[in-house]
Amino acid sequence: MSKLMDPNIEDRNMNAEKELGWGKSLPVPSVQEMVKNDSEGVPERYIKEYQDWPIDSTFSPNMFDNIPVINFALLVSGDGDELNKLDSACKEWGFFQLINHGVEVEVLSNMKAAVAAFFYLPLEDKKNYAMAENDIQGYGQVHVVSEHQKLDWCDMSFLITQPPEYRNFKFWPTTLPGFKEAVDEYSKEVEKVSVEICECLSRLMGLDKHGLKRLHGVMKQSMRLNYYPRCSRPDLVLGVSPHSDGGSITFLLQDDEITALQIKYKERWLPVKPIPNALVVNVGDALEAWSNGVYRSIEHRAVTNTKKERISIATFVLPDEGAQIGPVESMMVDRPRLYRNVKFLDYLKQLLDKKLDGKSHTSFLKLEKEL
Repeated sequence: MSKLMDPNIEDRNMNAEKELGWGKSLPVPSVQEMVKNDSEGVPERYIKEYQDWPIDSTFSPNMFDNIPVINFALLVSGDGDELNKLDSACKEWGFFQLINHGVEVEVLSNMKAAVAAFFYLPLEDKKNYAMAENDIQGYGQVHVVSEHQKLDWCDMSFLITQPPEYRNFKFWPTTLPGFKEAVDEYSKEVEKVSVEICECLSRLMGLDKHGLKRLHGVMKQSMRLNYYPRCSRPDLVLGVSPHSDGGSITFLLQDDEITALQIKYKERWLPVKPIPNALVVNVGDALEAWSNGVYRSIEHRAVTNTKKERISIATFVLPDEGAQIGPVESMMVDRPRLYRNVKFLDYLKQLLDKKLDGKSHTSFLKLEKEL
């Protein structure tokens, strides 16, 4: 019997999700609703400590252009120069923008429209997809571990998207026209791109073509759907606090018109100006560990603005819960081991059990506290 016809598959999926135990987060108010009710107010709990204020930096225009841009079509055709650019981008920046990635503009537009439609639903409707008490999937917030910590100026929904049998549709607004179809199509397209990127990185890491994919075990994918309301005091709040991503690779689909993503480069926050229809790609902690620190997961954050709301979709490529993350032999030939072997689920649990705090959580991976 096919999976689509199996009457027990929904029960199996829900049981599997209960067993994941990735983490949980305290419930918090909707920022979107808060702004609807009072567009000028900024509650104290959202005002960051002074040292964390997103003070406007005076970047020269050409600094925007320094963030590497990788041509995916050239990369997968075997172009040596583009492969070297990928290597350099992951070593020095941990971030790059990916153009000519083959994901149709219509697929990107449908994904953005589906996420916007979800956040435009009445609050009571969105609450139907709220996170369970013991889960991080669904509508709510993550990394809220204390009633006293400062909060981010953002609403979000978190979904597991690939492989399809790991989806838990009780957290999906499947009655929203086009939502499931848009997410399904976009997630499949990003999966194709992620496999190709992993094959290129495998070559650079001295592995066989499928080496990095094999390290993942079951290569999984999740999405964080973000809604950032406009804010009357963007100098006092953050859309997302500084952090690095726990998975192997992240793909960000962002608003083409608003520059909000910033990466920490040489101790300065550098804005990532959107390239229309490009995907922003960054190294995650798992890839940093596998590469023995040669490829680096970089702190990044999102700022807000006074004029317009913003939507973004972060797609995380994740190892299987039982996969080991730690240096591969080929990355320790000319470099001492800097990371220990850790089961990915153990790493994920300790990451999700903390508030976002830069890269402090990566000390769990390292043999030494600092590289």
